[in-house]
Amino acid sequence: MGILSVDLFITLDGVYQAPGGPDEDTSGGFEFGGWQAAYSDEESGEAIVAGIDRMDALLLGRRTYDIFAGFWPNQSDHIADTLNALPKFVVSRTLTDPGWTGTTALPDVAEVGALKDRFQDIHVIGSGDLARSLLEADLVDRLNLYLYPLTFGSGKRLFPDGAGEPAAFRLAKPPRGFAKGAVALVYERAGAPVTGIDISQA
Repeated sequence: MGILSVDLFITLDGVYQAPGGPDEDTSGGFEFGGWQAAYSDEESGEAIVAGIDRMDALLLGRRTYDIFAGFWPNQSDHIADTLNALPKFVVSRTLTDPGWTGTTALPDVAEVGALKDRFQDIHVIGSGDLARSLLEADLVDRLNLYLYPLTFGSGKRLFPDGAGEPAAFRLAKPPRGFAKGAVALVYERAGAPVTGIDISQA
């Protein structure tokens, strides 16, 4: 059985929208696109690339797929070569003939469980709506979060108010800090939250 990981670049207030460029995703009037680069360094870049190199399948939501499919086939670096060669899957009710070579469209998240029987290390990159649906379906094994020292006060969040069911996570690896303030965190699902305990009795 393979592992399904969600990889997200995220701010201190939980925003994951448009880390890669100013015009990556301006929906909702988001004006802060392209926030990741100022906090990137060689070590964090190597860690991100190592994660990409480990995956043997890529799973995306429709909006992130459209962004990736419009960008990576036109690039020629190591990341592009890796992503272009990977088997790719996009969850979409409307896309039936994906243009990015090697991509298969899935009609809903119910189809995702079968991918774990075919691949060992499946990653979702970005794709917050899809990530929430996968968490609700209990299909996510790991959250790979790159936490950046920023707050925006607005933008798309992985867990907006009212989204998802209560859940607990455990730290799967020691946190890894980088020179410009980003921190890599790896969490695994750990059942339901434990609540109702008085801190003085813990």
